Amino acid sequence: MNDKLIEIGKNAKAAAYKLNLLDTVTKNRILNEFAIALGQNTELILSANQKDLANATDMPSKFTDRLKLTSQRITDMAEGLRQVAGLADPIGDIDKGWENDAGLNIEKKRVPLGVIAMIFEARPNVTVDASALTFKSGNAVILRGGKEAINTNLALAEVLRQVLKANQLDENAIQILHDTSHDTANDLMHLNQYVDVLIPRGGAGLINAVVKNSTVPVIETGAGNCHVYVDKDAELQMAIDIVVNAKVQRPSVCNAAEKLLIHRDVAESMLPAIAQALEDHGVELRGDEASRQIVSSITPATQDDWSTEYNDLIMAVKVVDDEQAAIEHINQYSTGHSEVIISDNYQSGQEFLNKIDSACVYVNASTRFTDGFEFGFGAEIGISTQKLHARGPMGLNELTTTKYVIRGNGQVRK
Repeated sequence: MNDKLIEIGKNAKAAAYKLNLLDTVTKNRILNEFAIALGQNTELILSANQKDLANATDMPSKFTDRLKLTSQRITDMAEGLRQVAGLADPIGDIDKGWENDAGLNIEKKRVPLGVIAMIFEARPNVTVDASALTFKSGNAVILRGGKEAINTNLALAEVLRQVLKANQLDENAIQILHDTSHDTANDLMHLNQYVDVLIPRGGAGLINAVVKNSTVPVIETGAGNCHVYVDKDAELQMAIDIVVNAKVQRPSVCNAAEKLLIHRDVAESMLPAIAQALEDHGVELRGDEASRQIVSSITPATQDDWSTEYNDLIMAVKVVDDEQAAIEHINQYSTGHSEVIISDNYQSGQEFLNKIDSACVYVNASTRFTDGFEFGFGAEIGISTQKLHARGPMGLNELTTTKYVIRGNGQVRK
């Protein structure tokens, strides 16, 4: 085990103890100072980001989009910090309280998880989002970003740490690993003595590697093989708008739609217009035999296409016999992230909501709304696609656990 990493773990544990004692007013003030500091250091952050972009010559465009920062994206990060400051603090909340037969007063109370570690790829905004949410929820964080964003991540973390230091708070509440090697990442996955939970955020390969190798408890996030199903009772223009937005608005992220399913009864009348709208935005379409008979520009899909998360301007298309066939296909191939039905039929919408087994299920809206910021969480630590301990966009409440506080007056058990 890396001695430096052990020291980081010890420092995080000590910082977490102090954070747990901070009052909400102080936490909110610091979060707002974080936001101000980002704005004041925009040029420094963008300069660091340019170094990373200059080194990313062999990186596919879908990844450089995630890596690139602009003044507006930094402004958005700062706004996220302010939103987190404005959210209710879950720490100390009492979920429920009661008195048992022995006269003990029992309360179930919200407390921080402790030390949260994150392993993530080329998404510098994760550094700020994770720091904001862990700080507000009373957790220390250890961040290990990818080598592609190392200069940007170090700059962002240092801006936040300087705010903590200037306020006589323990800057080790936010720590970022300078060493981005696989060996260090592997050691972090085994730092059970100091890390309470590990959250991977990135592509399927990263997430699967962490889930497979970590001895620290893991919350699985991210992989998004998301579907849009166009029902026989869909309105065409709504279908075009939603499908194009879900695929095109930001194709490199996990809540972008990757698959289009369409009811056989409306495939001939609707698919050509939907396909044309997608192709006008540069989307490559791959489809089954039925879809290719309707739109000649669609190329053949392979079996692997149905389970692939492209993170690119590619979409697979399938004609289905009915809603039940769409539901069965989605539940078979989905990663449990976000799925949509487009339909004016209330019963069809309800059936879809009830039968789809994913974290977020929509009627007549884009998958792109699966996002902590859009859900009103200010930011998100990630989007959990598992069922324990959290599911969907993870905000402040998902970064807490509970403990039972029991008060007696001398009771002993008989």
